[in-house]
Amino acid sequence: MEATQPCSCTVQAPEPYPELRAAGQNRHYAEAMLSNLGGDYSEMSAVSRYFYGHLVTNGYPEVASVLMDISKVEMHHLDIFGTLARQLGADPRLWCSRRGRRYWWSPEYLQYTRKLGPLIQNAIRAERMTIQKYEQQLRWIRDANVTANLQRVILDEQLHVEVLTGLAAAYGTQLRS
Repeated sequence: MEATQPCSCTVQAPEPYPELRAAGQNRHYAEAMLSNLGGDYSEMSAVSRYFYGHLVTNGYPEVASVLMDISKVEMHHLDIFGTLARQLGADPRLWCSRRGRRYWWSPEYLQYTRKLGPLIQNAIRAERMTIQKYEQQLRWIRDANVTANLQRVILDEQLHVEVLTGLAAAYGTQLRS
């Protein structure tokens, strides 16, 4: 099915990214950044989700292109959170900590589907969960630079929801709330 309308294809908010300079080392903040780097709703998951989507949507060139562009923005977020994790005192590996135990990032975090509708729905759901996660972190993190970066990344994630929702509408894909 051909798109009925082209999408905007702007996948990065226009606001500049803040400088990357944590105020100092903080184990709790570092663990939050590691979760953003390599947890289930993480930037590594997002990069992988969009790259896979790009590969399997070759019958929809516009969609494949947009997914690759979003993947590149998510890779920038991966760099932001990895840099902050290091500055906060953590080894920026693709892992997260839950109840004092380390868990490596896993491709099992992703839902692999080749169907356009579910692929876009899964991406929107993951973006919304990621936004909620970052908003929760904003409630307790008190490092102004870390929170400024979280706020800036959220702008991109919100834009991704808009772009994906537009793609779903353009391709006649039914979305469930």
